[in-house]
Amino acid sequence: MKALILVGGFGTRLRPLTLSFPKPLVDFANKPMILHQIEALKDVGVTEVVLAINYRPEVMLNFLKDFEDQLGIKITCSQETEPLGTAGPLALARDKLIDDSGEPFFVLNSDVISEYPFAELIKFHKSHGGEATIMVTKVDEPSKYGVVVMDEESGRVDRFVEKPKIFVGNKINAGIYLLNPSVLDRIELKPTSIEKEIFPKIAADEKLYAMVLPGFWMDVGQPKDYITGLRLYLDSLRKKASSKLAVGPHVVGNVLIHENAMIGEGCLIGPDVAIGPGCVIESGVRLSRCTVMRGVRIKKHACISSSIIGWHSTVGQWARIENMTILGEDVHVSDEVYSNGGVVLPHKEIKSSILKPEIVM
Repeated sequence: MKALILVGGFGTRLRPLTLSFPKPLVDFANKPMILHQIEALKDVGVTEVVLAINYRPEVMLNFLKDFEDQLGIKITCSQETEPLGTAGPLALARDKLIDDSGEPFFVLNSDVISEYPFAELIKFHKSHGGEATIMVTKVDEPSKYGVVVMDEESGRVDRFVEKPKIFVGNKINAGIYLLNPSVLDRIELKPTSIEKEIFPKIAADEKLYAMVLPGFWMDVGQPKDYITGLRLYLDSLRKKASSKLAVGPHVVGNVLIHENAMIGEGCLIGPDVAIGPGCVIESGVRLSRCTVMRGVRIKKHACISSSIIGWHSTVGQWARIENMTILGEDVHVSDEVYSNGGVVLPHKEIKSSILKPEIVM
């Protein structure tokens, strides 16, 4: 089987992290976001992953070459010269996706994090005999999204309602699809939306089905959702593979600590924290609801909550970092500095406090 991952463009919503790496290579729970997806695809027998990309493909491919060998899966790029929306890239990659097997192929949005129940999706797709299956997830406030109206028993999709004013359902498109090759005959090579132009036509032909995604779902393409997504991911890890989570007197709740990170005396870490490889957390540090990426040093008695600390940054002694502060790569925060929602671009030194949310150029 094959899969197409819609990588797209610049990842502006996750700046300043995406100024250093393309968004799919930004770490999430100690590995690049896209790797969570590729590993799950490999587990259900996918042998080739095509990345639909319109920005810096060489960075992606150089990086993923290592994982090709490690995972034993072929990874190629299909590069757009102009943005083609969410369906155009399928037409562009047509020759890479079609083979003699006639097997369906996966399409994924690269920002989506979930338990990726691909085996169940394949089984459901083969059972209903339709042309396409989309995964849907239940949300509390459907009025903010495009809602999928479907038959609860068979899963057949009736129609889509964009940001409904009155309640028509609470299931939304989760950005994970399994499509028969025949779907490609419906898509022209031009900027096209799969959600707004292609799926409604398949639904009108009564050949589109939806499966409700079990477990959690999050689009982690922006900082607030990234932090929420980490909490949901660690919760799921607790249920499925709790041995991967850290334990000890200094740990509260769900915490992921890379094996070669160093943790000092008297720290309190958690809940919902990921600490990457090569990090040094000095004594007396307090961390909660945050991600600390590869090679970061957090000095004594610093306190970090609801924030993302980018690669190789330093946080000084007694500093306090909170309220969705995001430090880009190689940012150095001086001792006793306070950041309330600062968004700091790479390679900066912060010597004075950031008292209200602002971008520091």
